[in-house]
Amino acid sequence: MNIRVTDAAEGLKRRAFTVGDILRMVETGILGPDERFELIGGEIVPMSPKGIRHERFKAWLNRQLVKGLPDHLMTIPETTFYLSDDTFIEPDFVVYPAESGLEKLSPGTCLLAVEIADSSLAYDLGRKARLYAEFGIGELWVVDVNDMAVTIHRHPAGGAYGSIERTGFDTRLTPTRIDGFALELPDYRAS
Repeated sequence: MNIRVTDAAEGLKRRAFTVGDILRMVETGILGPDERFELIGGEIVPMSPKGIRHERFKAWLNRQLVKGLPDHLMTIPETTFYLSDDTFIEPDFVVYPAESGLEKLSPGTCLLAVEIADSSLAYDLGRKARLYAEFGIGELWVVDVNDMAVTIHRHPAGGAYGSIERTGFDTRLTPTRIDGFALELPDYRAS
């Protein structure tokens, strides 16, 4: 049998799934439509539950993006972002050109990806950031809602980001590929 496998951390072989396999599992009820996971290199990776800090910041950021982005750009929270036949992720937000539409969301059309982390910070700054870089996502913000800081990743090359900068919530964030928008982090009030 010619089934693709991946190597688990302990070195044992595991069957690698494709995006098509996952879609069929959801269609047939093997996986529930509300289950939270990502497919990374063929492996199903369960996602951590979201805490209240995550949800508060997500609600605030959603409002800022919807109100502040230029009309030719769109944003969507928690969309399934298909990167390859064996990889999809669910960023908290992506920003992309309205003309290309969500149907053509790709590493080339994604102008900004945002991950909000409360319990998933190590994963978001580690494996997931490397994944974004491997697929050439031009800019990634990882928002640490516990320490009120943002790690800005830019200039992907060779599976890594050439520029990684950490800043506090006392900063104005300006995405490099989005003219006419800035995020005023000092305006955020966690309540």
